[in-house]
Amino acid sequence: MRHHAEPHLDLTVLDTAALLAIAMRELKAGDGPLGVAPPRATDPVGSWRSADGSVRLDIRTDGTYAGTVAGRKKPAHGTYRLDGSTLTLRDDSGLKTPVTVGQGVLEMAGHRLGPA
Repeated sequence: MRHHAEPHLDLTVLDTAALLAIAMRELKAGDGPLGVAPPRATDPVGSWRSADGSVRLDIRTDGTYAGTVAGRKKPAHGTYRLDGSTLTLRDDSGLKTPVTVGQGVLEMAGHRLGPA
């Protein structure tokens, strides 16, 4: 007689959030450790700023952005395109700036921006 073995989890090392995630969905092969889906890149829509406040970027749902950079007289604004984890900003002059989108962080031109 064959037994269908359920995956065994040692629940003594899991915190409340992990236990809730497991309880809310069924474990499936390939989903990542403990059946929790692997993290996805952050949705970049929202306000972002550098830790020192020198760079601020507002990504809007309509495909436009606005930003300020300390020392720059003219504020930046234009459109953007998201392709996987790369956000490409294109300002009104045609200048393109690649931005790497990560978990709760944007990295661009030597600056690391977090949620504002």
